[in-house]
Amino acid sequence: MAGLADIPSGTKLQLSITNDPSGEPVFDMLSTFASIIDESAFTISMPLRDGKPFQPDESSKVLLKYNMGSEVMVIAAYCDDVVKKGIRNYLKMRRVSEQRQFFQRKDERYKLAIPVRYMQPTWPLNADGRIVPEEAMTIDISAGGMAVFISQMFEVGESLHLSLPRIGTDEAGQGINDLVSVVCWYREAPKGSPRRLMCGLQFRFADESEHKVLADYVGNIKNVYKLKA
Repeated sequence: MAGLADIPSGTKLQLSITNDPSGEPVFDMLSTFASIIDESAFTISMPLRDGKPFQPDESSKVLLKYNMGSEVMVIAAYCDDVVKKGIRNYLKMRRVSEQRQFFQRKDERYKLAIPVRYMQPTWPLNADGRIVPEEAMTIDISAGGMAVFISQMFEVGESLHLSLPRIGTDEAGQGINDLVSVVCWYREAPKGSPRRLMCGLQFRFADESEHKVLADYVGNIKNVYKLKA
């Protein structure tokens, strides 16, 4: 996999915002590679779609296609910020690894506060040889992702492993362990919130069966709490 350092400044990019992993990406935006910030972050010129500036929302995964010699390269990233240099605006992008599939359907989102636990496999072990997870509180949840109140700040594109609690007595409400998610956005929480930050997480699944387990879990939440989207 080519590194960012291998991409010359000024390289022409074709961009696609992909929402359906089963579909073919449509590269309908144009941009230019500007500069490297660190090993995973870089800036590009404000993309053009139909000749007009276009800023992807912070939860959208963007595919960037470019030519390197005779090879066509594609990398995935999220829009982290807008950076102004002189009179020009650039997008700060955060590259992510493509290890699992996204299932971005039109999932109904429900507002609900339930405690969830999160951790990263790279965290240090305690005296018992275990990683001690931290606790967050959901703001809303769907079968594709959730927003949470959280105390720690993570970079856009970082992965968190989640544990969801059992909800009710139905089999579909059994707790879920080691649910992989990726950080899509974060911002300061309003005063009086249970944590100092708000964070958007998108779930990643190894296959459709994992997605169905989560969809059943969310459906059970809807029934137990009589929720409306």
